[in-house]
Amino acid sequence: MNKSPKSTRNLAITSSNKSIKSLLRRRWLAIAIALALTGLGASLTGSLFKSGIKLLETWRLELLVIFPAWIVLPLLGITGGFISGTLIKKLAPAASGSGVIPIMGYLRHRNIPMGLRVGLVKLVAGIIAIGSGFPLGPEGPAVQMGGSVAWQFAKWLKAPNAFRRVIVAAGGGAGIAAIFSAPLGGFFYAIEELLNSARPIILVLVIVTTFWADSWADLLQSMGLGNSEGGFNKLLGFQLERTYSPQVEFFPIDFIYLIALGIVAGLLAEVYSRYVITMQKQGDKFFGKKLVLRMVVSGFILGGIYSCLPETFHKASVLQSKIALGSIDIKMAITTFIVLFICSGIAAASKAPGGLFYPMLTLGGSIGLAFGIIVEILTGHVPSTYVFAGMGAFVAGCSHTPITAMFLAFALTKDLLILKPILVATLTSFLVARIFNESSIYERQLKIEFKSNNTKPQ
Repeated sequence: MNKSPKSTRNLAITSSNKSIKSLLRRRWLAIAIALALTGLGASLTGSLFKSGIKLLETWRLELLVIFPAWIVLPLLGITGGFISGTLIKKLAPAASGSGVIPIMGYLRHRNIPMGLRVGLVKLVAGIIAIGSGFPLGPEGPAVQMGGSVAWQFAKWLKAPNAFRRVIVAAGGGAGIAAIFSAPLGGFFYAIEELLNSARPIILVLVIVTTFWADSWADLLQSMGLGNSEGGFNKLLGFQLERTYSPQVEFFPIDFIYLIALGIVAGLLAEVYSRYVITMQKQGDKFFGKKLVLRMVVSGFILGGIYSCLPETFHKASVLQSKIALGSIDIKMAITTFIVLFICSGIAAASKAPGGLFYPMLTLGGSIGLAFGIIVEILTGHVPSTYVFAGMGAFVAGCSHTPITAMFLAFALTKDLLILKPILVATLTSFLVARIFNESSIYERQLKIEFKSNNTKPQ
């Protein structure tokens, strides 16, 4: 008599749990060290990634002082695309794209190349691509680099496949935790998107790794490896690190406005997801396997677009800060949304090694800021939570991970009161986006990758 799919799945889960528990009993010390080192590896590569991008961005801005933008930006886009694409093509083809997709593919039992070589190529190629002007974020590469480091440790431990997949997901979550200083965001990302599992033993392994990564990142930044001093002070110890400190006010009337904001963000997130997927399909159609040419052309187009824009658009971190602080008007907020909407889609379609979470947060912040300004004009009520609620809502609508999105937006302020408005907006956006498509942007990208590369299950 044939067993039902549900029964087969339950048996697989039981077997997986037993193999992990057996490994923990036999080699608990080695595993504890591996988890700590996985967190260290994710935070180290994340810190190096951010530092490298900042260095190239500073150099790019210095060149813009000397030479006109219409020469510097397209030329840097071409050069960065060529060098980054060549490194990936010659050394590690699996290092192309956001970094989330290969980890998701591996966890879905696909034959995806892993290991330190992939992580190192991702690190260098990603720094070059983003630093030369591709409007992407460091979090996607951090997920792949964290997963690659974790895979290598699991291989050295000769761990069973069940544990290897768990620690790879934990490494991916650790990458998110290190980049955003958001251990809970990294934890829930590994559970919601990568593993789709809530088994207690897996939750413990993942949360230990992500919190290690966040702690290591604070220590590394306190030693000067990073863009800030981090959350560790040599005299006072670990401290609460806030990127922004808004005056948070939350009134009952805000529930109605936040639900409306969530609806708008969910609709725009679905439009954005479809746009990115369409651009990726068109890139595959026109360029096929010609990655270097694809990145060179994309770099030239992006450089050309940004050369026509004001100086504010030449440094992404400054632009995001102005949105978070609410220091730009509604016209600039809408312009930022349109520009980043178009350009991040082009960059993602180029298969440049960079992530989408960072541009998603900026896109969502732009929506929240514009929405808040409109509410103020119409009602006189001055909202103080809509920018961060918009960030979380847009990420949730694209990634279909509302809890992760909530904690990523929360990590920017570390203010507990802001969790409520963010949660209202993220859940609304998530539900609206799911009405149009049950798959997240990453799941749709994964299907395209499997189809174009004929990636077979392991």
